[in-house]
Amino acid sequence: MPSPESDMDQLASKIRNWALELGFQQMGIAALDLDQQHVQHLDQWLENGFHGDMGYMETRRDLRAEPQTLVPGATRIISLRMDYLIGDTQPIKLLKDSSKAYLSRYALGRDYHKLIRKRLQKLADKISAEIADAHSGQADHNYRVFVDSAPVLERAYANHSGLGWIGKNTMLLNRSAGSWFFIAELFTDLPLPIDPPEPKNHCGNCSACLDICPTQAFTGPYQLDARRCISYLTIESKAPIPLELRSKMGNRIFGCDDCQLTCPWNRFAKHTGESDFSPRHQLDNIELVKLFGWTEQQFLKNTEGSPIRRAGYESWLRNIAVALGNLLASDAREPDKQQAVQALKGKQSTDSELVREHINWALQQYS
Repeated sequence: MPSPESDMDQLASKIRNWALELGFQQMGIAALDLDQQHVQHLDQWLENGFHGDMGYMETRRDLRAEPQTLVPGATRIISLRMDYLIGDTQPIKLLKDSSKAYLSRYALGRDYHKLIRKRLQKLADKISAEIADAHSGQADHNYRVFVDSAPVLERAYANHSGLGWIGKNTMLLNRSAGSWFFIAELFTDLPLPIDPPEPKNHCGNCSACLDICPTQAFTGPYQLDARRCISYLTIESKAPIPLELRSKMGNRIFGCDDCQLTCPWNRFAKHTGESDFSPRHQLDNIELVKLFGWTEQQFLKNTEGSPIRRAGYESWLRNIAVALGNLLASDAREPDKQQAVQALKGKQSTDSELVREHINWALQQYS
């Protein structure tokens, strides 16, 4: 295992270059030791019950608080970010058109997990090959890659490695890139030089993200109650959507981007060059009625290799039923409302009690 400090400096420089070549926009290195402030924040969040039905957040709390248990022997975390914002999909215009479906921008294309994991693995392979070459094939590289797939406090490590600060909307913000990016990690046992953390929080007195939230899911700066968050309600939760929140969801059927759309720092966001993140099946501009008409087979086919598959067909119909109900309660054109009524009635006989209840609620919104 290489140990001289100069060797590690050179290796870190090579890793940065390889990361850029593999399509990442930035890389930083942090020590595995976690600032207890982040652990305390997690504990308070769990104590408040803000995780809702995401029981895994509680059961795997210790792994988040003690990351060394994930990869024994690891001493560093290489954090990376990759932009995902595609060309102008006119999100604001979509949100104002109650007949169209709004899906979070990250979910319009292929599943980012697979793409980024492959790139991370290539990066790890390059590092391992470099170490082997330097030591005649005798050195081992103990590592593990993660892409939103393990109990890791990703934003905390990204902050510690200098990729940005955690904003009032609890997202990682970067002064030159906003927040429209994915983050991922490579745990390693290499004693690489540590990068300085982001020294300052640049949110200032701005509260745009807190004020814009449709369901008022923020209980205060840096505090998100997932139980009121549209992303949680439409993706993670499999329960009935609370009645008092349905009318506030508008046409958002998978996730919500409002706190990003309003963030001033996102004027610096860069468009991605990754074709895999380009919209599929016209999901960036498609009618709710058309999506509601998908059969389960069509849903499974059209969401193959997509993060949307995570919601499942039943929740998909539940979410769109709520959006159609909001269409019926809006000042939309009468022909659009009639199409919505027909679509909803066409699925009233579904075997799913959950979907039936949301359809009946939606039809009651028509006046």
